[in-house]
Order: sequence, then C-alpha cells, then structure tokens
Amino acid sequence: MRSPGLAELVENCRRLLENHISRRDRESAENWRFAAKHFIKKHPEDVVVHCSGCNSAARTFDGVDVMGRRLADEVASIVDSRPELCKISFVAHSLGGLIARYAIALLYESETQKDSHEKFENHAVDYSSNQHSKGKIVGLEPINFITFATPHLGTISHKQIPLLRGSNKLEKMAYRLSWIAGRSGKHLFLKDMEDEKPPLLLQMVTDYGGLHFMSALRSFKRRVAYSNVCNDFIVGWRTSSIRRQHELPEPRSFINNNRYPHIVYVEGPKVEDVDFLDAMIYEAKTTSEMEEVMLKGLNRVSWERVDVSFKKSRQRIFAHSTIQVKTYFLNSDGADVINHMIDHFVY
Repeated sequence: MRSPGLAELVENCRRLLENHISRRDRESAENWRFAAKHFIKKHPEDVVVHCSGCNSAARTFDGVDVMGRRLADEVASIVDSRPELCKISFVAHSLGGLIARYAIALLYESETQKDSHEKFENHAVDYSSNQHSKGKIVGLEPINFITFATPHLGTISHKQIPLLRGSNKLEKMAYRLSWIAGRSGKHLFLKDMEDEKPPLLLQMVTDYGGLHFMSALRSFKRRVAYSNVCNDFIVGWRTSSIRRQHELPEPRSFINNNRYPHIVYVEGPKVEDVDFLDAMIYEAKTTSEMEEVMLKGLNRVSWERVDVSFKKSRQRIFAHSTIQVKTYFLNSDGADVINHMIDHFVY
C-alpha cells in the first residue's frame, strides 16, 4: 500500500474538516433551539426570536467579513418583514460572535445619519463613556449584544486553543495549517494582512474603512461575554472573556449559586481608561502586541463578564457546546447558563 503524499494528506484533512462542520452545523439555526424555546416561553408576546441559518456547514470557511455580510442581509430582511419591531439584540456563540460584530458594523446608523447608506466620515469618538450612543442597528434600538465562548482576540496567542495544551510546537503547526479552514482560519490566526492593511480582527477594534465596528458595539445598552473557565478545547478563557492573563479571576473568588450552579463568577460592566490611538492597529506586529491592541480597543466599551465552569459536570468534555446547550441530550447541563442569560436580558 502506497503512502499518501503531503498534498493528499492535506486534502484529506480538509475534507474531514468540511464533513465534520457539515454534520455539526448542517442546521445552525437548530443550535439555538433550546434558548429560543425558553425565550419565547418567558416572553410569549414581547419577543420575536430569529435563529440565523445563513452561515451553516462549509460556509464557515468563507471568512468573518463574508459571513458578516450574509448575516447583515438576513437581519435586514427579517426586520423589513416585521415593521412592528422597535428594538434589537444579538446572541451569538463561538465564531458567530465575530460574525455578529461585523454584521452590526454594516447595519449601524449613527444618530445624525440620514440614511443607512451614507458614507462614514472619520471623526474622534469617546468610547470610554458608560453611556451607550444613540445610534441604531438597521433602524432599531440596540439593547443586548451577548457572546458565548467567542474568540474575540483570535486564536493566535498562547493557549488560546486549549486543545493544543499550550504546546509551542502544536501551536506553530496549527498556525501553519490555519489555511485549511479557509479565510476564517486566516482571520482567527491574524494571517490576513493584505495591501498594508492590518488583520481584520484588529480593524474591528476601530471604526475602520467606512465600517462602524466600535460605534456599533457602543450603541448597545449592554455587552456581555460568557466564557468557559475550563474544558473548552476550542476557545480559550482569555480570548472569550476579553481579558489579560492576570485579569482572570482566581478560583478562590468563585461563587456558589444554587440557581445557576455553573456560573462561577460575574463581573459587572466597567471601562478601561486607556490611551488608544487608531494608528496602533498598524503598529502592532508581534502576537503579544496585536493581542494588547485588541484588548485596549475592545475595552473602551463596557463589558459584563460571566465565567462558566463545567468542571464537575459529566458533560465537561463538551463545554464549548454545553455553554450554548447546542443539543439538549449532550449539553443539558448548560441550561442554567441559558436561564441566566434570559433572566438578565434587558427588554
């Protein structure tokens, strides 16, 4: 039996990855079925829940920008068909959080903007204010922007992919093979520097190139990041909670909550007083410099942080999906996390 060549091995890896994603996300809208059901149960007359399905299966290879445009088009279409809507919120899981951040930048309308297609004029904005701006998202009042296990800082930094167990060799190999995941892999590993432009994830911590990334985030009344403390082998704790290593709470600070047994730490909204200049996204070259720029940029707006631990759960190996209750049979222990999100939702 002949040994497969490198090209054949890579192609086989790509097919396996595509098949895995296709099986896992064939109906991505189904991933939020549990949460949607409980949202409607608690607010049967006040909430319209739409579970997006425009970026399922192998479409997740297309890149954060392409998927963000798809989501923006889908949201705009839904809003056009429901003229009674007056408020809007986003709840996203994993890569979906980055896609949602891109989509809201496309859908953002400033308070002085006469129409949604008006060209953005660069101006200084004070993001450090605790007050949200009066901008709108596709003509609606933005309320909640919530992410679950989202790699806000990408996956290039040390231990940001826990599956690799902090091994420098494995992390370097993943970096070299990131192209297997298409443009999305390039975006997550910050390998998409083209035409002297900074990587997309760095662009997304400013209002860049006519897109209102930070203005759109700031327009929401609240922003919340749910993160797995451990056993999430896909997305690291730092990148999902938008924190530096020394800012992560120590286990001795964890709380016991009978109502939400897997919620171990809740940090109220706060804004860092940072000296941030847009030019920093061009100046950052190393991994640590890029991560610091993203941290400073994103922390100019306030975030509520909710830390989750399934350490004692029999479903802990599935923590990345359990935090979302993707499939109730396998991920039911995350029900209290979803209930926490619904109970604290602002309407």
